[in-house]
Amino acid sequence: MKKATAGAAAGGDSPSRHIDARIKELGDWRGETLARIRTLIRQADPDVVEEWKWRGVPVWSHAGIICTGETYKEVVKMTFAKGAALADPSGLFNASLEGNTRRAIDLREGDRIDETALTALIRAAVALNTSARPAKRAKSA
Repeated sequence: MKKATAGAAAGGDSPSRHIDARIKELGDWRGETLARIRTLIRQADPDVVEEWKWRGVPVWSHAGIICTGETYKEVVKMTFAKGAALADPSGLFNASLEGNTRRAIDLREGDRIDETALTALIRAAVALNTSARPAKRAKSA
């Protein structure tokens, strides 16, 4: 994993440490779920960069945002920044379906994560981000 520095306050904790602290602070199924999601993201993309944005939201990026990991009382929400452009043959997306850009997966207590499908979705998001980069440069050249 690349060193995570984005979103760290000057002289403050790294984004990865903030995420560690959030997981520990939650101390329940939400922390366990966020930790599992994080592990799957890191396994799916060893070059992922962890960020801490918007006053406390874990963000995973590679050539752009892959997804966020928000925690609420009833759900852990993985929001994929470009989810509407991703194929989802396993039907993981179950929230934010009405928009033209984002898609989300709401995980509730007791939900089982389809790790194979989620890993494929994460890799597809990375592939989309990395394939979009050269196209943008070519247009401006």
